[in-house]
Amino acid sequence: MAEKLLGKTLEELKTLVSDLGLPSFSAKQITDWLYKKRVTDIDAMTNISQKNRDLLKSRYEIGLHAPVKEAVSKDGTKKFLFKTENGFIESVYIPEEDRATLCVSCQVGCKMNCSFCATGKMGFHGNLDTADIINQVLSIPDSEKLTNIVYMGMGEPMDNLTNVLKSLDILTKEYGLAWSPKRITVSTVGIIPGMRVFLKDSQCHIAVSLHNPISSERAAIMPAEKAYPINDVVAELRKYDFSHQRRVSFEYTLIENVNNTMRHAAALVRLLKGFECRVNIIRYHQSANTELKSAGNDSAVQFRDYLNDNGITATIRKSRGEDIDAACGLLSTKESEQL
Repeated sequence: MAEKLLGKTLEELKTLVSDLGLPSFSAKQITDWLYKKRVTDIDAMTNISQKNRDLLKSRYEIGLHAPVKEAVSKDGTKKFLFKTENGFIESVYIPEEDRATLCVSCQVGCKMNCSFCATGKMGFHGNLDTADIINQVLSIPDSEKLTNIVYMGMGEPMDNLTNVLKSLDILTKEYGLAWSPKRITVSTVGIIPGMRVFLKDSQCHIAVSLHNPISSERAAIMPAEKAYPINDVVAELRKYDFSHQRRVSFEYTLIENVNNTMRHAAALVRLLKGFECRVNIIRYHQSANTELKSAGNDSAVQFRDYLNDNGITATIRKSRGEDIDAACGLLSTKESEQL
């Protein structure tokens, strides 16, 4: 099988063209064709000689491939199913009045096994390579409309950090898509070693899946708590300056009789007091794999108001795409079983 050009950074392409004996400037030409002109065929790279295109084709392909299935929600959200070497993944396009966000995946399944997440129930089937991550951005029909990207789909980004960082390089550097890092947010359950590398090597926003401020209770729904306690995660993040353009946020899925009491709200205030951050409260979306229940809207409003009244900026995130299983925590590729 031919190797993919898509997903290669400029530095990798410099090595590639050198190994093939192509002129050094060919690396920049290839990045222009891949990421700015978004060609699907090497023969479309018309400023590269036919001889050198044939040489490229003998070993490489573009690697761009369309989603195999699309589902459209009544609210306009679109969910795309992609086939990869290790199985199927999903990404979600979320249009709003002034922005259009793509929620991308970075793994097939997930190792974190959070009890409230359908992806975690799939188990782990492999990392996406950089091409598979970038393909989600470039191959959807609404690609040119995108204003924001969130790495909040299937998988734990800090568990596939090499490929995630390479994809961020392509998205943000001038040779690639030249996006501002401030338009990209990367999530994590709080894998501290990966967070350190990410915060050093990227300027993108970070979002931490918190979901319970009490360590023993968080461990019951998020096994990663045992290795990386949330108190240590927050302590690590406090070392960084988030007072300017870069932001840190905490995701908090509100689950009835699990994490939605004022006791939890008070503990969350103690954990985050004095920290420049935001808490995004998310309504829990019922999954067939769990008996957990969503806390009601009144509970969410009370929880949000308590945080705001005590100096923690908090908002309730609007639920999108629930009718097509595209909302937070519902990505599971069960549609692939019908193909």
